[in-house]
Amino acid sequence: MEKIEEYTIKVDDMVVTVTILGGKSIMKTYSIQVPTVAPATRALMNYIKHGLISEVSVSTGEMLDPKAIVQLKEKFSKRAVTLLKDKLPNITGETSTLLINILMQEMLGLGDIEYLLSDEALEEIVINSSNEPVRVFHKKYGWLETNITIESEEKILNYSNIIARRVGRQITTLNPLLDAHLITGDRANAVLFPICTKGHTITIRKFARDPWTLTDFIKNKTVSSKVLALIWLSIQYEMNILISGGTGSGKTSFLNIVMPFMPPNHRIVSIEDTRELQLPKYLYWCPLTIRQPNPEGKGAVEMLDLLINSLRMRPDRIILGEMRKKDQASVLFEAMHTGHSVYATVHADSIAETIDRLINPPIEVPRNLLTGVHLNVVMFRDRRRGIRRVFQVGEFLPTVEEGTASVKPNILYRWKPGTDEIVEHSSSVRIFEELSRHTGLTLPQIEKDMLQKQKILDWMVANNIRHVDAVGELIRNYYIDPEAIISKVGEI
Repeated sequence: MEKIEEYTIKVDDMVVTVTILGGKSIMKTYSIQVPTVAPATRALMNYIKHGLISEVSVSTGEMLDPKAIVQLKEKFSKRAVTLLKDKLPNITGETSTLLINILMQEMLGLGDIEYLLSDEALEEIVINSSNEPVRVFHKKYGWLETNITIESEEKILNYSNIIARRVGRQITTLNPLLDAHLITGDRANAVLFPICTKGHTITIRKFARDPWTLTDFIKNKTVSSKVLALIWLSIQYEMNILISGGTGSGKTSFLNIVMPFMPPNHRIVSIEDTRELQLPKYLYWCPLTIRQPNPEGKGAVEMLDLLINSLRMRPDRIILGEMRKKDQASVLFEAMHTGHSVYATVHADSIAETIDRLINPPIEVPRNLLTGVHLNVVMFRDRRRGIRRVFQVGEFLPTVEEGTASVKPNILYRWKPGTDEIVEHSSSVRIFEELSRHTGLTLPQIEKDMLQKQKILDWMVANNIRHVDAVGELIRNYYIDPEAIISKVGEI
């Protein structure tokens, strides 16, 4: 197979090489240079492993507390170095570090999977059984088959148990499904045999260590600066926005990149299954996440509990990771109509489908409440080309159907696959009108404001201002002193 690309990643104190290989087969190969250990050295490591277990006292709290894992690693590593030098007094520092890192990965982590977790180019890691190589979804190359195979079903089960214990859960033949998160924040799902008939399976969706920002999205042509300027305007003036799309289309990522548009003096409360949002430190933000029940089925904190509670926290803005159920939607739309600005994601492939999904089971929002939504952004993932795009941007226009208040879609922008461009489809009817009515701004003033915001966004791209806090700082400074930022960027 021919070498397509080669790069290095850092795993703890080790540097390992990743090679992408391709040939005539449909699926390319992800080959990672995992350190190998000779049988004699392996026997020594097992001896040290047993010594650590018997000599180092570890409390249950340390094992279960993700925040304590760093201190726990240090505790194990320190004693492991002593045990290793006792047996191999002439061992080099480099070899010692290598063996200690491997030990820590096996005792406190997920073994060889830790190497894959350290590669920021990967989005998904899938263990399908011990009979198949681990597969990964690469940001650049899509699905790849790796050179890593988990040696046994027992080992996969052990990894599942490690993940479960970190969140105070159990995964057993009686409870064969697990939805949890790793210490890193990555989402993990496990399904045991025989529910998965091939064998035990684990799917890990990686949490971005360096999150995408609006600069990246513009550069990648996921969205245009003109569309983002409209969204910025809408967020600034407290309009409600839904982000729609299919699984893996980039809904949460898009939600994350537009949240820095919020004014820094507004109280933001976010509600998620697993913490995925990463907002600038300049925002006044309170992130909330659900809690799964303990093995006895107690102590659960549901999305609805957090949503109801958030209304008692005097929020200016509410972010809901994903709207799935009727009771969630009921509270959320009630919040819209009581003066809170709301932002949420929902599964739907177009603006028309978003409306259908909202009014039908399982969400079932009354038609007359849909007017609370101002803007709908639809995300699309082209699996063939490995790209994500803003597919549609539109507004909900109030209408009357069979004597009942409802809404209809008005598509403002849409993506053209042939030219890979986001083009204007029709003019706004509702958004500019409501902005003018609520702010006193004239239409020319609104258009000038939007153009200025577009220019600021283009300037950020040109100057590669892309780190989440750098983006947040510039937008915060815009709200504090817009003239200073406009002067820096240049007048229209």
